[in-house]
Amino acid sequence: MLTIRQITENREGVLRGLEKKHFAGAAEAIGQVLALNDQRKSAQAELDARLAALKLKAKEIGALMKQGKREEAEAVKAEVAATKAGNADIEARMAQAQRDMEQLLLTIPNVPYDIVPEGTGAADNLVVKTGGQEIPLPQDALPHWELAKQYDLIDFDLGVKITGAGFPVYKGWGARLQRGLINFFLDEARASGYTEVMPPTVVNAASGYGTGQLPDKEGQMYHATADDLYLIPTAEVPVTNIFRDVILTEQELPVRLCAYTQCFRREAGSYGKDVRGLNRLHEFSKIEIVRIDTPEHSDESHREMLAHVEGLLQKLELPYRILRLCGGDMSFTAALCYDFEVYSEAQQRWLEVSSVSNFDTYQANRLHCRYRTAADKKIQLCHTLNGSALALPRIVAALLENNQTPDGIRIPKALQPYVGTEIIKK
Repeated sequence: MLTIRQITENREGVLRGLEKKHFAGAAEAIGQVLALNDQRKSAQAELDARLAALKLKAKEIGALMKQGKREEAEAVKAEVAATKAGNADIEARMAQAQRDMEQLLLTIPNVPYDIVPEGTGAADNLVVKTGGQEIPLPQDALPHWELAKQYDLIDFDLGVKITGAGFPVYKGWGARLQRGLINFFLDEARASGYTEVMPPTVVNAASGYGTGQLPDKEGQMYHATADDLYLIPTAEVPVTNIFRDVILTEQELPVRLCAYTQCFRREAGSYGKDVRGLNRLHEFSKIEIVRIDTPEHSDESHREMLAHVEGLLQKLELPYRILRLCGGDMSFTAALCYDFEVYSEAQQRWLEVSSVSNFDTYQANRLHCRYRTAADKKIQLCHTLNGSALALPRIVAALLENNQTPDGIRIPKALQPYVGTEIIKK
């Protein structure tokens, strides 16, 4: 969440940023935050003054007792008791103002960086780079859901029988392709300096609030109400929460972690041709990369993460493009986000396969994730970053569609040792 210092020192800048994100009622929300902060500060000042007076009274009691003026000392003690009783009310008022302020801050999104373009949706995102080669396909090229059926790779109907729509069953070479991609992405992440972790795929509410999925995306998360636990929508949640309430040393930064998990998203309201097959699922596999860094180095970390994801797409021999998201298309928590999309020749459309985001101090403030500086030993908020490297469903869709040949589905060279074949045949 935003810090009070951000808001008080740059109120107009914060409001401009929230306007870029099209956050309705920004001025009112920020005004309420500042009013609650004033209430808290006023109560704190009143409490400090009363505590200072109590110190003086304590000295006065001691002096009176030394002088043998017991009755006068007892009278002052009665004043002290009354003051302490009043202090409890002030402390409660101050704590309530703090709680109300924090609850309100949880509902306010992060402020985008200046380089984030203006815009209201995906059409306003800025294409910053394209790469890979267009792959010529035959006139009768099939979409991946037809290829999956012909080659017996994925059974969507069986998934509906077992669970429901959006839960496919991978079979034979389809399962091997899925497992091969997971291992390929993890090996590439480790080669880039990321330490692999295997976190839980179910988290408590505090973890959801820590990374910003709650309360913003509560309706999109699967919730086990009996235990008040949530199925993760991304490994970002458990991995970043490793550092909740942790103070790192500057020498430990940047932290680089990667994780493979299953991910679960309700995707309420998703329907139509654009969500057919693997285009949008309720359960899917993803490898996530996460960094915890200093403010001074987080831009460089972000660039390194972007280069890592681009390298994966190059090795998979897929046509891709990189977009800088506009304010209206960014996530609630991101300060800067780039999306990677691969082109599906068979569907004649771009498919998002990764988002790489810098959250500045927004998540760290919610998490109380901090570090101690090497020079002056001050404690400061970290920057957090994460990205998909990569999400599998649309990668699988693009691989199947873009590599279909009369002889079968060609496997990119870098992936062949992981899948165990050069071509998947019927």
